[in-house]
Amino acid sequence: MAEADESFFDRMVSQLRSTSKYYTGYPKDLGPSRIIPFTSERQFVQLLHEGRPVVVAFTIKCTYTQHLDKVLEEAAATFYPHVKFVRVECPKYPSFCLTRQKTEYPFLEVFYNPEQAANPGKVADQNITKYSAKVLPFNYDQSVYGFREYFKKYGFKYSDTD
Repeated sequence: MAEADESFFDRMVSQLRSTSKYYTGYPKDLGPSRIIPFTSERQFVQLLHEGRPVVVAFTIKCTYTQHLDKVLEEAAATFYPHVKFVRVECPKYPSFCLTRQKTEYPFLEVFYNPEQAANPGKVADQNITKYSAKVLPFNYDQSVYGFREYFKKYGFKYSDTD
């Protein structure tokens, strides 16, 4: 009898952990990573052309980046496919990071231009793609809740229900 009670309790706790929207202290199974690693500006421009908000984490190797990675993993899984998350390792891509003119790392910015998907830029040369996007600094709490509140404030579609 005690064995059956334990398995029921284990199943109940497991079900609660898997369906709870609130942090329970246990690691969540988020599935495969939804964070897109930055590889080139061309790839980044292609993401912008999809017309969805793109949250970009400009990072360096430090302990805070490890914490930020966990937050980004959860946020990317939560808001997929409505919001894209990109991680730029600034030591690998210094020119892209330096254009942001920031001195403290890591930091987040949100790139967004819904018209970009409908109206791609003129292509004068095959190797050059012009694009424009709104760049908004992310100065909210770095958590899934903070991202949700930020998306609400700026009117971004971040789920099927909003």
